[in-house]
Amino acid sequence: MGKGEKDTIENEKEMKYAVVVTPRAIKELNSIPGHIYKKIVTVIDNPDSDPRPRGTIKLKVSEQRWRIRIADYRILYEVDDGANSIIVYRVVHRKEAYR
Repeated sequence: MGKGEKDTIENEKEMKYAVVVTPRAIKELNSIPGHIYKKIVTVIDNPDSDPRPRGTIKLKVSEQRWRIRIADYRILYEVDDGANSIIVYRVVHRKEAYR
């Protein structure tokens, strides 16, 4: 492997994902208690170069849908690898997450 190829692989690992939060998710987020709200916002605001960090679970409804557990709440999101974007479409209590 030449030097140019190595640079390309390293750049792919460092690719950042843009985060889009839907209006519905913003409304749900605003109704969450303060201490949990801060944890959830920290996770949403700091996406790693890996949009599927340790602890995420793939949802069965779609190949692109995932969830992250924060206490009794779930962040439900889609990953678009082609556009390097993460779309947060729900932030809800676990009892409402899969309805």
